[in-house]
Amino acid sequence: MKKRIFSGAQPTGELHIGNYLGALKNWVALQDEYESFYCIVNLHAITLPQDPHGLRQKTLDLAKIYLAAGVDPAKATIFIQSDVPEHAELTWVLSCIARMGELERMTQFKDKGKGNAERAGVGLFTYPILMAADILLYQTDLVPVGQDQKQHLELSRDLAIRFNRDFGETFKVPEPYIPKAGASIKSLQDPQKKMSKSDENLKGAIFLMDSAETITKKIKSAVTDSGTDITFDESRPAINNLLTIYQLVTGKSGDECIAHFEGKGYGQFKGELAEATVEYLRPFQDRVNHYSDKELAEILKNGADKARAISSATLADVYHKTGIK
Repeated sequence: MKKRIFSGAQPTGELHIGNYLGALKNWVALQDEYESFYCIVNLHAITLPQDPHGLRQKTLDLAKIYLAAGVDPAKATIFIQSDVPEHAELTWVLSCIARMGELERMTQFKDKGKGNAERAGVGLFTYPILMAADILLYQTDLVPVGQDQKQHLELSRDLAIRFNRDFGETFKVPEPYIPKAGASIKSLQDPQKKMSKSDENLKGAIFLMDSAETITKKIKSAVTDSGTDITFDESRPAINNLLTIYQLVTGKSGDECIAHFEGKGYGQFKGELAEATVEYLRPFQDRVNHYSDKELAEILKNGADKARAISSATLADVYHKTGIK
């Protein structure tokens, strides 16, 4: 019997190549080996104000991106979080065993609250519990995460262990899957920060639907470090990041990348990186609008039905063990 994985993305902003290389690419690779559940986490999206019409459209657009990236509905379960009410129900139960101190230590709340905790929505504070419910509902074995999400997975593990201790064995304790390369692609303008879809500087991210001209301009304007060698070097984060992108979009080994650019300058390197990135994204961009609205609706309904078959059984067990039902 295959082990099970779960992951999801919020339908806010535009996904960038870091999301693709660090997450979606791995989802596709893992769907053959694991029983895969890939969710559009629209309940997480409303922790910050959203335009309702825009949120509905972005939710569907993100489902298309999953499919265009190669997530196969015949192999993986693709669904919208709000179509499975068990996510919200389990969140309340887990909220009752979570600790305030655990949530106060979450770095993403500090970042998104921007020091103004008095005015931040409660959902922004408690959404890691919803994330834990997302994972634990499916008796998940493995969670593909970037380095910045490890803290949230640790909370999921802690809540699972605590519930199992207090109410009896109920949840699997999930393990992280962190890819060795490309787990955290950095900003083109500030390589000390990860590439972000919410970055105010749009030049910092290569968005998945950027045109070839836009991609080329962004890469050519990317910051570089002192020195001239084009090699992997963590003490030179800018060139290290750009070369990592090149390695991932070309499929070459690290040694092959270094040998290819030996004796070449930044100008030639950036030109080849831009060309390789454009060609890498071209097939994906062509596939985004392949599915009709009817086909997409059917895929999402089938996915929600499969998700509910498992999540409802988990929630029923939780309710029984806590005395709710």
